[in-house]
Amino acid sequence: MVCTMISLRALLSSARTLRPGPGHAAGLPSDDAVLLDAPDEQLSPALVAAALGDFGPAAKLLATTRDAADWETRDRRLSRLTAFAQGRDGWLTGWLAASPRDPDALLVKAELAVRRAWASPAHAELLREIGPLITAAAEADPRDPVPWRLALDHARGTHAPHTVFESLWEQAVRRSPHHYGSHVAALRYLSAAWYGSHRECFDFAERAAEDAAADSLVQALPVRAAFALLRDERAAARATSVQRDRIDAAADLAIGLSAAFPAGDPWPAEVRNLLAYVLVARGRTTEALEQFRLIGPYATSFPWASVAGEALGGFLDARADVRLRAASSGYARYSRRRPEHSGRRGH
Repeated sequence: MVCTMISLRALLSSARTLRPGPGHAAGLPSDDAVLLDAPDEQLSPALVAAALGDFGPAAKLLATTRDAADWETRDRRLSRLTAFAQGRDGWLTGWLAASPRDPDALLVKAELAVRRAWASPAHAELLREIGPLITAAAEADPRDPVPWRLALDHARGTHAPHTVFESLWEQAVRRSPHHYGSHVAALRYLSAAWYGSHRECFDFAERAAEDAAADSLVQALPVRAAFALLRDERAAARATSVQRDRIDAAADLAIGLSAAFPAGDPWPAEVRNLLAYVLVARGRTTEALEQFRLIGPYATSFPWASVAGEALGGFLDARADVRLRAASSGYARYSRRRPEHSGRRGH
C-alpha cells in the first residue's frame, strides 16, 4: 500500500518525540551540524556584501554565469540572491540605479517581482502587471533561458492557456534544451494541481529524462512528478499499481543520478532531499538512509517545508525516523552494501 502524506505526517510527528542522539554511527552528521539551504563558497561572500549594501560581488557572480552560458548555476544563484532580496533589497535598488540596463540586475528585478506577486492572494492580477519586467529581462540577453523559466511561472499564475504555455516552452528549450529550471516550471504548469494531471506530469517528466544526459538534473524530473502525486493525498490513497511502479521507477532513476555525485556535494542536495522524501513515503528505508548519508549536512527547504511547520525540523524528524527503522532492521551490518532495491516494485 502506498504511504499517503497523512501517514507520513504521523511518522514525522513520532520521530520528533523519539529523535535519537548524534548520527555518526550511521554515517550521518549530528543534528547541530545540519545546515538549511546553505550557500556555496562563491555565493556566500556575495550575500555578505549584499547585506552591507554592496551589489558588486553579486553582479560579478551573475555576469560570470552569463558569460560562460552556465545557465544551471545562473538560475540557482539567481534564486538564492532573490530570496535574500525579499527581505533586504537595498543592494538591488543601488544596482539598478547604477546600471539600469544591466541584464543581470533586470533578471533579479523580474524574479523578485514574480516572487512577491506569488506571495499575494491576488497573485494573478499582480503577475499580469509585471509581465513587462520579464520581457525586459528576456530582451536584455536573448541567449538566456532563465527569463523564459520566469515566463513559464508567470503563465501558470496568470491562467494562460496551453497555447501560450507551449509557445513559451518552445522559447525556453530553444535556448537550453535541458535547462532544469524551465523543466520544473513546465512540470508545475502540467501538474494536477494546476492545468494538467498526474499522468500528464509523469509523461512529460519521463520523456524529458529519457532525452537528457545521465548526469543532468533533468533525470530528477520524474521523482518530482512522484512527489506531486504523493502530496495529493486522495490520489496517493487510490494510486494504481501502474502509478506505484512509476513512482518507484522515478526513485530508481534519481538514485542513479545521486550516485553520479560525491557524498556531501551541495550541488545535488535538493534532488537528494526530494529523493529521500519519496523513499520515506514509499517505505524504502535502507535506500532513504543512504540518501540521508549522501546529503550530509545539506538540508533544503524543498520538500520538507511542505509537510512540516519548519523545514529543518521536518528534515531532522524524517532522518531520525529512518535511522530508527533502519537500526531495528539491522541496517548497520549492511550499510556498506548497495541498497537492496533494484528494479520496479509495487507496495
